[in-house]
Amino acid sequence: MELIQNTPDLAAYLAADDAIDHEHPVVRRTVATLSADAPDAYAYAEAAFTFVRDAIPHSVDSGDPRVTWRASDVLETRTGICYAKSHALVALLRARGIPAALCYQKFEAVHGLIALKLPGRERWVRQDARGGEAGAGAQFRLDREQLAFAVRPESNEVDYPVLFAEPHPAVLQCLRDAVDRPRLAQLLPTAL
Repeated sequence: MELIQNTPDLAAYLAADDAIDHEHPVVRRTVATLSADAPDAYAYAEAAFTFVRDAIPHSVDSGDPRVTWRASDVLETRTGICYAKSHALVALLRARGIPAALCYQKFEAVHGLIALKLPGRERWVRQDARGGEAGAGAQFRLDREQLAFAVRPESNEVDYPVLFAEPHPAVLQCLRDAVDRPRLAQLLPTAL
């Protein structure tokens, strides 16, 4: 699948916004910690991926009722669904100068993941830091994708090829409107 930037300006994939608040002190502290053992962008990207996948439980798997949507809140509370975990990973990457995008898949509901563009590489590579039991097979790979879920077109599942510089409005709206995770389950978008 050819991934398509929704904006041609690569700088947009380094920008901060309300959800990708990579200038927040919590994000900066996490970047500093992860950078200590990561000598280059490649090692750092893998460390950030592994941290978000393994150290921040998916709230459905953990039963945590809290809904997070800002990267800093995800890192502070150590909880979030796929969208929120993606916001955190994108913020950690952008804070280190690595272009990162948000992307999505459609199953029964829309699933969130990310793509990154490492120095010296021509193409974007998708990564899925969902983690937990349902996404246990997701790995940081640059040679091929190893995502939490593979789409089945025969079941009307979709890999959206668009790389978003900002969270999709439908995704951000459901996160902001949900008072808790049970309510969030009712608000999840089923398509983009």
